[in-house]
This record gives sequence, C-alpha cells and structure tokens, in this order.
Amino acid sequence: MTTEPAGAGALLAILRDGRARTRTELVQLTSLARSTVSQRLDALADQQWIRPAGEVISSGGRPAVAFSFNSGARTVLAADLGATHARIAVTDLAARVLVERSRDMRIAEGPERVLGWIVDEFTDLLAGAGHTLSHVCGVGIGLPGPVDHASGRPVNPPIMPNWDGFDVPGWLASRLGVPILVDNDVNIMALGEHRAASSEFEHLLFVKVGTGIGCGVITEHRLHRGARGSAGDIGHIEVARAANETCRCGNTGCLEAVAGGGALAARLRDAGLNAADGRAVVELVRAGNPAAVQMIRQAGRDIGDVLAALVNFFNPEVIIIGGDLSEAGEHLLAGVREAVYRRSLPLATQHLSIRGRQLGDRAGIIGAAVMVAEHTLSAAAVDRTIASSTVREFAAP
Repeated sequence: MTTEPAGAGALLAILRDGRARTRTELVQLTSLARSTVSQRLDALADQQWIRPAGEVISSGGRPAVAFSFNSGARTVLAADLGATHARIAVTDLAARVLVERSRDMRIAEGPERVLGWIVDEFTDLLAGAGHTLSHVCGVGIGLPGPVDHASGRPVNPPIMPNWDGFDVPGWLASRLGVPILVDNDVNIMALGEHRAASSEFEHLLFVKVGTGIGCGVITEHRLHRGARGSAGDIGHIEVARAANETCRCGNTGCLEAVAGGGALAARLRDAGLNAADGRAVVELVRAGNPAAVQMIRQAGRDIGDVLAALVNFFNPEVIIIGGDLSEAGEHLLAGVREAVYRRSLPLATQHLSIRGRQLGDRAGIIGAAVMVAEHTLSAAAVDRTIASSTVREFAAP
C-alpha cells in the first residue's frame, strides 16, 4: 500500500494550528524534499493562505523564514436563524467575528422573506467591514429544524411553515455567487462551542434547550451528523412523565412536550402567570418566582434522564447546555446533573463535566463560520483551488 504524499493542502492543515514553522520544520514533519515543500509553500502564498511570520535563528546560525496561516485570506458570512431571532456576522477563517448584527425575526415569515433579509444585511455588513463578495469563500447558515446536510434543504421542519424542501443553497447562491452550507442550528452551535473548548475535549455533547430541544454530537473533534443529518434529535425521545402530553410533532410523550420552552411557558400561563415564551420563563426564574423555579428544575431532570442514556451509550467528556433556557443558570443545570449522575454508570460520569455555554448567543454564528472554514480549508479543497488557479494561469494569453 502506498501513501499519497502531502499536497499543499496538507501543509496548510499543519500550519492551521496557529504555530509558525520554517521550511526545515515542515520537511521534518512531512518527509518531503525541501524543494517540494518550497514549491507548495509558494503555491499557498500565491493564494494568500499563508504569510511570513518573521525570522527565526536556525541550527546553522542563519535566520530562516517561518510561515503561519493567514486567517484573513478570505472572509466568511455566517447566519444563525432561530424560531424568533436572527443573528448574522462576517468573520475571518479563524471564526473571529469582524462585524455582526441581530434582530427579532420569525422563521415562520417564510424562506424568501427571511433569506432576502439575510442577503441585504450581508451586503451591508461586508461594506462595513471593508470587504466585497469577491473576498468571501462561503456562507454558513443554521436553521431551527431538521436539515438534509448534503442538499441543504429543510425536511419537514415543525416550526418553519413553507420551508419544507426549499432549496436554501440554490436560492442564496444565485444571489451571492459563493458556496452555501446549511445545517440545523444545534449542530452549528455544537461546532461553535467545541471551537471554544477544542483543546480540552474530544467527545462533547451540546444540548440546546429553547423552544425545542436538540443535541449536537462531537466525536474525535468532528461533528457527527448521522446518515442524513438527523443525529442528536433528542427532543422527540419518549419520556415517561410526558406520556399524555401532545408534542408539536404530532406524537405524544416527547421530551420537548414537557421540557421545551414553549411547553413550560404554556403551563405557567395556565397557572395565571404572564409567560409568552421561553425567555419569559427565564425572566420569571431570575425574579425568583417559585413556580417557574420548580418547573425549570424539573425540566432539567427530564432532560437529564434522556442525557443519562446518551452518557452511558456515548461516554462524552463534557455536556454543554445552551439555548434560551440555559440562561436560567444553575436551576436548569442542577436538574440535569441530578438526573445524569443518578442514572448513568459511575465509569461514564467519573470525569464528566456538565456546564453552561461559553459563547452565549454567538455560538451559532461562530459554528457556522467554522463549518465553512473547514469545508474551504480541507486539504482536498485547497489543492483543487491551487490546481484551478494554475490552469487559469497557463490558459491566460
């Protein structure tokens, strides 16, 4: 069996860890000839993927140029769409936010209205950041419903009327002219939170507790989507306490029917309290309302019962709780921890950490940017970009 020699994309993958390296170091890491390494570094520099990072003293005493990844080589457009709120941003290839904007917007307004707003806002944000579409390598979009990741089309999304099967990538690409990647919002949030903690954790579960409940699964530092992109849809796992509760999916007994933000708000309204949605539930909890505190604690236990099975099955190092209801803080986390530690195997929980989100409302846009950057900067994609550029050079008169 032969091993394919490292191409320019493989060299870039090495440099993306943030450490500058000399030609000699790259020769030692790849076992390639020095002339080959120099040729591939030149190709990466021509595309601005790398840049000189200064000089270091080599073992021979003469200065040697070190190279590092140029995260500003391209920009990324990112959008995180929720049930009632939208956040968009322009980032660099390291998912650092350059400029961002958010507003209340109902996903139920339909794809053309919501996506039309995104196109207009992206154009405006780019101008504000001093860039144009020619500098954009792709767009990452997170949607609050099931998405077939391969096609980027929503599939029977329960809270997204008129979105089922809509060609989101095609509609946006025809207006923006760049690659479009689409995933569900929980997956992109998981990518964002993992980026914030990637040096620590190889196996991670991110749980979004908002209007609905979903889970993003990171294993060996990679997002696990499953065969069609529906991995992690824990909101519709049956739980005993919800046996007689009807879920918006049409079934009864779903976790979301007793622990989702909409379900909690409805029960508080039935008790005579003013709770329009999950955010209002959090406000009542923060105000110390006993009914709201008790309800959010029980929601944590219900979620924890489901997560306990996942802990036994998947054995993650960390569970991160995000979404609007996570703003209830320790009341929700305490319920989750209580159930997980009670019902999971001791070996699975020996070093398990259950914590709140690190990135707050930015997790989605950062995750969407990570999704695009990983696609754009994969070794194969970089090699294709360099090859096509070379062909254009030879074809030029």
